[in-house]
Amino acid sequence: MSTGQTVSVPRSDTNRRPAGPPLDMEKLLAARLHAVRVRPYLADALFALAIVEDPSVPTMGVDAYWRCYVSPAFVARTPIDELAGVWVHEVSHLLRDHHGRGERYAREHDEYGPGERLRRNIAADFEINDDIYGDGLPVPSGAAVPQLLGLPVDLLMEQYLRTSTMTGLAAELAWLDCGSGADGEIRPWELGPNGAHGLSRQQRDAVRFRVAEGIKGRPGDAPDGWRRWADEAFHPPQPWRRLLGAAIRSAVGSPGVGENHTYRRPSRRSASVPGVVLPSLRRTPPRVRVVIDTSGSVSDAELGAALLEVAAIARAVGGRRDLVSVISCDAAAGVAVPLCRAESMELIGGGGTDLREGFARALRSAPRPDVIVALTDGQTPWPSAPPPCRTIVGLFPRPSRPADETDPDYEPERPPDWARVVTIG
Repeated sequence: MSTGQTVSVPRSDTNRRPAGPPLDMEKLLAARLHAVRVRPYLADALFALAIVEDPSVPTMGVDAYWRCYVSPAFVARTPIDELAGVWVHEVSHLLRDHHGRGERYAREHDEYGPGERLRRNIAADFEINDDIYGDGLPVPSGAAVPQLLGLPVDLLMEQYLRTSTMTGLAAELAWLDCGSGADGEIRPWELGPNGAHGLSRQQRDAVRFRVAEGIKGRPGDAPDGWRRWADEAFHPPQPWRRLLGAAIRSAVGSPGVGENHTYRRPSRRSASVPGVVLPSLRRTPPRVRVVIDTSGSVSDAELGAALLEVAAIARAVGGRRDLVSVISCDAAAGVAVPLCRAESMELIGGGGTDLREGFARALRSAPRPDVIVALTDGQTPWPSAPPPCRTIVGLFPRPSRPADETDPDYEPERPPDWARVVTIG
């Protein structure tokens, strides 16, 4: 693995590049050491970068293969502590995979060209700059931060791209170019996948893994944004629709669900007990009750998503809509409505939340369900004892915040351990 090497540019390119001062390698490496000293959790990543001297680079930039392209003139005019901040800035693009994410965003939205490239670079800078400066790294003049457009901090690149056109800021930051490592668009000066001293995919993943493990091992040393990244870097969000469907299929297919004894067909074991007729075990289709939280804290969009999940639940039980019924519940529970009449189903509610009523109504309904599925934001009291059937909770995500302003330690009760929980969305 390369560790801070200086790579000579190809001779054929040197003839057409403007002359300038030689690269002050001692100053550049001193700045990297300063970055390591003030951000020790990024040391592995900083030392993994290969240095490529190139006068045509506006400042410093990175490609997806962990090469750092450096302008000698930029190094000469930039103080060491600010240069250390640039080191941290560029390696942050690579650790956050802005290259791959930028490519995906451009492809999904069909947004290409210099203007869109600059937007992706600015949005990527917004994501990382709030975690970089301070504590030994001064904020450079002209740094792209979301406050310039009145945008909130702690969002992701994709969220900033969807939130703002950045039209007013693009003209001021036209000089900004952090390389393809920031937005996924290859630059003329980059060496590409077959160039020297690039890291393979396995080497890049190994660097990210070591940095993530270092942050999790010493959580007090890194800002919240880096701790979130370390927790999620190798644990991407799970496809919740598949998880919810798998949880339901697992519940309805488990031993004991939908099973009953019958004397219509005597057990084959009766032959071993003369004079005694033993019942056989008969499997009947499982019945599912869906309790939907219709309290005021659940949005109309989430209620619409809940109805979509009800349709998916019906498919999970083999398309038997007659086996699935729905109960609306806020502080009180409505009647169980069979899914076969879902076209006219009305979700009633809007008050407080008490899913204990919904569970009680589900268990009182005849015939008793084999599986209960609760779709809720989780801000509710839960039954004190597990229901006598399998239980799945589809949880609409909510930020952790106190419900009572006078009690900062209050948090809503979490779903109980006896329920299988799948986060929706």
